[in-house]
Amino acid sequence: MKLALEQAQAAANRGEVPVGAVIIAPGGQVVAADGNRTRELNDPTAHAEILALRAACAQAGSERLPDHDLYVTLEPCAMCAAAFAAARIRRIYYGASDPKSGGVAHGARVFSHPQAHHQPDIYDGIGAKEAERLLRDFFAERR
Repeated sequence: MKLALEQAQAAANRGEVPVGAVIIAPGGQVVAADGNRTRELNDPTAHAEILALRAACAQAGSERLPDHDLYVTLEPCAMCAAAFAAARIRRIYYGASDPKSGGVAHGARVFSHPQAHHQPDIYDGIGAKEAERLLRDFFAERR
């Protein structure tokens, strides 16, 4: 989660919402890490998780990552959660909860939906205080 938090800080430094994501392959190797880049790329899908997922799939040469784990600083939205289901990510570890836009424990609850193709193991609250601080400070500066 430390690397994901570093990616989130880098995103904040770029003026992006501070969310960072890291994907770990079997054996603990980091295969992808990124932060939000929606503004930089003018792409509403350029969430940290999607960018990391794209890079990890490219590295693996497959659209499926069944033995990979994701660390992300904020509860994934419904779009990202659906992408993880399609990729068959094994485990998701996330920091801060997102009652407004989350798609795992809040909102759409993608993985508990009857049509979910895959249900990864979910671990929440990992590094939550630091992730929440980054988000709170980022938005406080803009108010």
